[in-house]
Amino acid sequence: MRHLIDPLDLSPEEITSLLDLADRIRSDPAAYQDVAAHKKLATLFYEPSTRTRLSFEAAMLNLGGHVLGFPSENVSSASKGESVADTIRVVSCYADIVAMRHPKEGAPLRASRYSRIPVINAGDGGHNHPTQTLTDLLTIKREKGRLDHLTIGFCGDLKFGRTVHSLIKAMSRYEGIRVVLIAPDELRLPEYMLHEIETQTEGVEFREVSTMEEVMPELDILYMTRVQKERFLDEEEFNRVKDSFVLDPSKLRTAKPDMIVLHPLPRVNEITRAVDNDPRVAYFRQVENGKFVRMALIYTLLKWAEGEKLAAVPDLAEGMFIDRSMKCPNSRCISATEDVDPLFVKAGDTCRCAYCEAKIR
Repeated sequence: MRHLIDPLDLSPEEITSLLDLADRIRSDPAAYQDVAAHKKLATLFYEPSTRTRLSFEAAMLNLGGHVLGFPSENVSSASKGESVADTIRVVSCYADIVAMRHPKEGAPLRASRYSRIPVINAGDGGHNHPTQTLTDLLTIKREKGRLDHLTIGFCGDLKFGRTVHSLIKAMSRYEGIRVVLIAPDELRLPEYMLHEIETQTEGVEFREVSTMEEVMPELDILYMTRVQKERFLDEEEFNRVKDSFVLDPSKLRTAKPDMIVLHPLPRVNEITRAVDNDPRVAYFRQVENGKFVRMALIYTLLKWAEGEKLAAVPDLAEGMFIDRSMKCPNSRCISATEDVDPLFVKAGDTCRCAYCEAKIR
């Protein structure tokens, strides 16, 4: 059974095929209005969402399917203590495909090990957000005409920004990619992501800077993110960094005429409203692209799932192993709150938690 838990679950060729399908759907939506007739999408959203949940629901309805699910943990059996594994076993009896958002990192991976239907990760904590990545890739392709030989500046919350983590992983597969990381010390990219860029992504150049202004003239893409209060354990730390980087018209004066500004949204104060009318702003076009790419993904996963069988607990992926003598140190990991198999992957001379990618010391 194919799932989408991590952006690297799809090969570059599969991503190209999905993006091409999304463009075809956009050009001729009537041709796809019944391809998911009688199919049901379950939206299991354990934390608030506007764009992602509505985008999934609109995508399924536009394919002729139906939607069921819950919009928050408080109205699900999770509030009674039900585990992710039990929830997905139940939902597999009702639906044909699942989109799951969860505050605990690794929850969608946990769900996929017990699901009889495809699971789509719609965001797990500060870890991954692969469908936003597909949205970003489609937007970059449509706006810039290519996915290679680009300089991308990621600005703001790079520590907890799951959209940033996912997009860096995906873009590392393309030639000529330069990544510029713009963040205060408190919100720098996590160590495991820096390690991956340094050791596992051939040909990707990256550097860290402290201001937008020093790199603005060289950027093809500026990817803004908000400082996420809900990810901070310490409100005082949040207040110190919340206004670290704000994009306004003055900062865009030195930018290339064809640079584009992306943002996964919602924004708070990191982009002023005065920027919205600049033709380089693409974040609302980005939202619309999300609907079409999710239509393409749902349709593709449903087609792949036809006739497939799944064991009660699937075999471990290559490189994964269970070790009950070790424990993940990340308090945001699904393994910290649920009774899960302690699952790890080899990473050089050490190992990482398979759920959240935290390094095991």
